[in-house]
Amino acid sequence: MSASRALGLMIVASWLTAGCSSPMKINVGGTCVLNSDCNQGLVCTWGKCHVACNTSADCPAGQSCVTSSDQSNVCQLPGETYCIYNHDCPTGLICGVDQQCRKQCQVDVDCLYGQICTSAQTCVDPNNNPVMPDGGVSGTGGASGAGGSGGGAGSSGSSDAGVPDVPGAQPDVPIGSAGGTSAAGTAITGGSIATGGSTSAGGAGGIGGASGVASPSPMDASTLTSAGNPNGSCSTGVPARGQPADTSNPTTVVGTGTEASCSFAQLQVAATTGGVITFNCGSAPVSILVTATLNLPTTKNTVIDGGNKITLDGGNAVQILRFDSANFQANTNGLTLQHITLVNGKTTPTQAIPTAPAPCSQGWDDGEGGALYMGDGYLTVIDSIFTNNQAAPLGPDTGGGAIYVLGSKNGVLIVGSTFSNNAASNAGAVGCLFSELDVYNSLFTNNTATGNGANNDDAGKCSVINNGQNEVGSGGNGGALYSDGNSVNVTLCGDAILNNSAGQNAFGGGLYFTSDDMGGTLSIADTTMTGNTGGSRTVVSSGSVTNAGTAVGTNAKSITVTNSTLQGYPNP
Repeated sequence: MSASRALGLMIVASWLTAGCSSPMKINVGGTCVLNSDCNQGLVCTWGKCHVACNTSADCPAGQSCVTSSDQSNVCQLPGETYCIYNHDCPTGLICGVDQQCRKQCQVDVDCLYGQICTSAQTCVDPNNNPVMPDGGVSGTGGASGAGGSGGGAGSSGSSDAGVPDVPGAQPDVPIGSAGGTSAAGTAITGGSIATGGSTSAGGAGGIGGASGVASPSPMDASTLTSAGNPNGSCSTGVPARGQPADTSNPTTVVGTGTEASCSFAQLQVAATTGGVITFNCGSAPVSILVTATLNLPTTKNTVIDGGNKITLDGGNAVQILRFDSANFQANTNGLTLQHITLVNGKTTPTQAIPTAPAPCSQGWDDGEGGALYMGDGYLTVIDSIFTNNQAAPLGPDTGGGAIYVLGSKNGVLIVGSTFSNNAASNAGAVGCLFSELDVYNSLFTNNTATGNGANNDDAGKCSVINNGQNEVGSGGNGGALYSDGNSVNVTLCGDAILNNSAGQNAFGGGLYFTSDDMGGTLSIADTTMTGNTGGSRTVVSSGSVTNAGTAVGTNAKSITVTNSTLQGYPNP
């Protein structure tokens, strides 16, 4: 054998040996495509391997836990923090006034557990970035946090086109020079990143002047605005079932008068028992971290009344409530939620759709109802708030970021409630399958259907069977509301449905309603539906309304629209 041939065989052998070995796993910060590319326990998001987390306490020192664009909670890498414009940040984050990439928020419950929403509408972890009473991130000011009489306005900064870089984000924020120095005093003002204490310096961005408000403690439910549509109501009133249930003789009272007495263990016992549940946790608002899904009895009616003081927090880890009867449109029992807030509920889907090439459906067949799943029972929601809940992010038949109801005999009634920043493949906020849906005097804002391609049965495009169909498309219908079924109706009266988003190549940024037998009707009265994005279509078999506007995707028997402002709705 010649020396050259021997050398060639040795090279080939080395290639074969390398090809048979296990691929090297990637450490934190390394480039990846799939979770399997990363070392055990790491998550691939934004093209890099990250540490998974539920709160910032799970992260290395100095790093914060953030929600990524694929709805994973990960520790933010040092190279993912600095910014000048929104487009400098990873997808799903915005550039805060402190030039840090952060999650956008309106109130504390939009943020992960233990974080707060500043006055600049970004989530901050006080342990990593102490937050002062004006809502800004502190620097070197005094520990008391009392600001001065006001920081000077900073110089104007430059901005690019000013178009939000992520759905629902604020426009790119121009960063000015540092604000002026605050004088000692009791008024709490100063720069948007002003520090507390006497003679504390105003912050970058230079927003000064107006009196500040004391920053809330993490997950302080008192920061929530009152529930419902603040700018309208249903002129014909609310059905009798929409009045609050009588809780004067509760089955269980959770707590004995203090915050510490209102434990999850006590709540779990109360939920398992069912009946009328109230709370006695003291005079201040209280948040209870739900560490396991609360399974409700299906053989009796349950009322949970939070007294406008209780927040149930899923910690971005668990579905909060579940009512799951084995029947279908048969059970006359159900659930009433009133004067309560549910936040950070999250499902973990397990039933993956069989792998098939696009345009065959991708994602999951389960994982419905981020905060609440209802199967075969009625649901009444009164004066309640649902924020930052997440269901399965992809799939043609799954959804309900906050609520999902299947096969309800007596349907769903929502009155005077607010749904914001919830997300799911379909039905960003509320999804109903074979269940009547009636919504009164409620607000839906910044909810997102995260799927894409809608849902169809087309053997010409997909030869693979899933759920008995040649399913094409992976969801994305109904940015806020979704209803599907035979001869079920949808009523919207006195509602505000604003700035919600359907998925790419999907329908109904505000509402998606398909009556499979064309027997269901859609009634819209005293309602505003604007700023929503997504495809639209109107197919009706009767009536004079043949176009419900650009926020609606519907197949229905007929549509009535009364005293309402609907984007793209034709003027008479």
